[in-house]
Amino acid sequence: MVPVSDDADAEPLPADLVDDPVTPERIADDLRELGVAAGDTLLVHSSLSSLGFVPGGAQGVVAALRDAVTPAGTLVVPTHSTDLTDPRDWENPPVPESWYETIRESTPAYRPDATPTRGMGAIPECLRDYDDAVRSDHPHYSFTAWGVDAEAVTDGHTLGSGLGPDSPLDAVYERDGSVLLLGVGHARNTSLHLAEHRADWSKSYSETGAPVLRDGEREWVSYRRLDFDDGDFDDCGAAFEASHPDAVTHGQVGAADATLVDQRALVDFGVAWLSDNRA
Repeated sequence: MVPVSDDADAEPLPADLVDDPVTPERIADDLRELGVAAGDTLLVHSSLSSLGFVPGGAQGVVAALRDAVTPAGTLVVPTHSTDLTDPRDWENPPVPESWYETIRESTPAYRPDATPTRGMGAIPECLRDYDDAVRSDHPHYSFTAWGVDAEAVTDGHTLGSGLGPDSPLDAVYERDGSVLLLGVGHARNTSLHLAEHRADWSKSYSETGAPVLRDGEREWVSYRRLDFDDGDFDDCGAAFEASHPDAVTHGQVGAADATLVDQRALVDFGVAWLSDNRA
């Protein structure tokens, strides 16, 4: 008999978690009911725990997402690795200044096929590891894509593009893609960072760095990036939903609250809203 867990103190599942396991087939059906269609370009932000008990966990969810968009579509997830940023910028947790140079000199170089994500959740981390998925080259703000346009969405993601022009977010915009918020809110909606880049507000920029491979050799490189601020993203998202109800669909996927959003409409609204509200 195979144990469910080797943790002797493991807690049983809560009785009110869900009535039944949330199978990958059910998730795919729920996604179609929400409006996800074969051939879509779909950018997903997700919380695995919000879905209920999924057989196979993150792998089951990835299977469902792939089934819903089909190989004729493109599935995109954020696979950021912000632990490769300059340690002087770290806040969660900060490290002593005396450590900075050691961290810069010894952190392994970013490798798209090997570097783990940080803070992205189990679903993006799972898709990142698929042989037929493609990850972009940005050492901090990479995205992973699968499907017909995976190469095109992730190509050309340079240090300077980050979450702005010529990033995978921009590629989703150019393809009239959608954003799926699966058990999360607009505070996790990276497409609003694209709006930040385009909006007219008092932007500031900082120098940061990352360990990368150049001609097969590890090198610490510096670059300039926008100082992002997601503190008003929930407010921006709520205002968008109130003013553009035709561009938003709410529903349930498994046990999770899910929102499907027209990404281009959201970004265009976000540009105007941020310009007005960040005066």
